[in-house]
Amino acid sequence: MKKDNLTYSFLALRDKLHRSAIAFLKNEEDAKDALQDTFFNLWRNGGVDTEPEARNKLFAVLRNVCIDRLRRPRTFGIDNINTEGLEADSIQFEDMERYETLLTSGLSDIQRQIYSLVSHKGMEYDAIAEYLKMSVEAVRMNMSRARKKIRENYKRLENESARR
Repeated sequence: MKKDNLTYSFLALRDKLHRSAIAFLKNEEDAKDALQDTFFNLWRNGGVDTEPEARNKLFAVLRNVCIDRLRRPRTFGIDNINTEGLEADSIQFEDMERYETLLTSGLSDIQRQIYSLVSHKGMEYDAIAEYLKMSVEAVRMNMSRARKKIRENYKRLENESARR
């Protein structure tokens, strides 16, 4: 029977990987989920050939999974939000669309598409990479550039409105 290097290495390093995940995420359940995601990502992408490669990839992928989890925006239930004293803004949906169009002007088509998939559909980078047939690194880079351009546009719009 052929030895599965990925599974063997994962089982041998599980405790170290778990401690590493807890150090990043500070939460037992999140650490367990990160371990599962790590193993699944490597297994889905074809596994590994050797034990040293498995060890290196397990720790590298775990680190990236933990970073992705830390970057993910936290969501809160509507019941937990204190809305006392808040007034509804009079911004209409059409105004929001026009404002978003102004903010995203200057983005390339691929940056606009990735921004839309992340911000409107809530897709993860790896799912977007698979959908667009790109590497995850290329998706991250394009999203980073899109955010930078949006920040620049936002500052420009704020300065223009302050002058009025």
